[in-house]
Amino acid sequence: MGLKRNVSLFTGLRYQGKGPMLTFVLHRIGGLGMAIFVTTHILASFLGGKGGAFVNSVYENWLFQIIVFFCVLFHAINGMRITILDLFPKLIEHQQEAIWLEWAVFLPIYGIAVIVIVNTALGG
Repeated sequence: MGLKRNVSLFTGLRYQGKGPMLTFVLHRIGGLGMAIFVTTHILASFLGGKGGAFVNSVYENWLFQIIVFFCVLFHAINGMRITILDLFPKLIEHQQEAIWLEWAVFLPIYGIAVIVIVNTALGG
């Protein structure tokens, strides 16, 4: 028997779940971003020739690399937070602090990586 919820699309879009909702959405976007990267990588190997070279140029672009790195890093760190909270259920009451800690770990690592990627792209 299915669970019925009478929530309109407009009500769902107005939901302000703040930190937990943001991490939920970014985790899903991260998974999708990784799937797109793997798909383009496989597509490039199947196409070969000019088509493969075009797809390679897309995923070797520095902007694409920044986006993919965001997806991979956020997905990994958020997954570790989820795993820790699953393994130690008493910590769930500290979920908001865990999300802040997640961002405190993610932002410096991502910032340094972006600097390195852009510096490399500019020929530095």
